[in-house]
Amino acid sequence: MFGFRIVEDLEKIDQDIQRSELKYHNKRVMVSKEFTFDAAHHLHCYEGKCKNLHGHTYKVVFGISGFVNDIGLVIDFGDIKEIWKNEIEIYLDHRYLNETLPKMNTSAENMVVWIYEKMSESLKNREDQYDGARVEFVRLFETPTSYAEVKREWMEVE
Repeated sequence: MFGFRIVEDLEKIDQDIQRSELKYHNKRVMVSKEFTFDAAHHLHCYEGKCKNLHGHTYKVVFGISGFVNDIGLVIDFGDIKEIWKNEIEIYLDHRYLNETLPKMNTSAENMVVWIYEKMSESLKNREDQYDGARVEFVRLFETPTSYAEVKREWMEVE
């Protein structure tokens, strides 16, 4: 019934499918995007090897929710990447975090909150483009098996 075939004639908007059919639903949906960056830091007031200058390959995972727009997207993955590249990563990638981040101990716990706040601020500045888009969580991996996470509901309670 659904065997393999080559699509030779792609659907055309306003001919084969109407614009009103693109949205499909009005439910909140979460999309997720991951990034990596390399950085050096050290921890203050810490007795252990992390008091010394050292580096990590970090992985950050964003969960962003919202309502789909007229073509069925919450936010374009490319827009998340643009925000990351232009407004967040510039402070992190190949940087000495103790110099480029606000005054803090550069623990994963502190950094994940800063990253969450930066992405939330960026989405608020674009709220006219995205219907109710908000950061649901940010997870920051310091190693492949160790991460710190912040969730929207935790941030709103405090």
